Amino acid sequence: MHETALIRDIIHRIEDLAQATDTRRVTGAKIWLGALSHLSADHFREHFAIEARDTCMDGASLNVEVSDNPDDPHAQHIRLLSIDLDE
Repeated sequence: MHETALIRDIIHRIEDLAQATDTRRVTGAKIWLGALSHLSADHFREHFAIEARDTCMDGASLNVEVSDNPDDPHAQHIRLLSIDLDE
């Protein structure tokens, strides 16, 4: 599953950021889905919830922005825009 690998990559990046700031819990994240990423916001949220279990993001809220521009140079990507830390 292609989307699982992409979501795991996002989770690893969030874990790295949390660890670098000595944060135990991430309460939220803002994600951008490219128009050609083949994921809807709901589908991303479902897979994220599964992959985030037992991590510092377990239960984190997601703000998912979906692009409708297939000509965007990042249209096939998923981008982590920001995270909310519980310090």
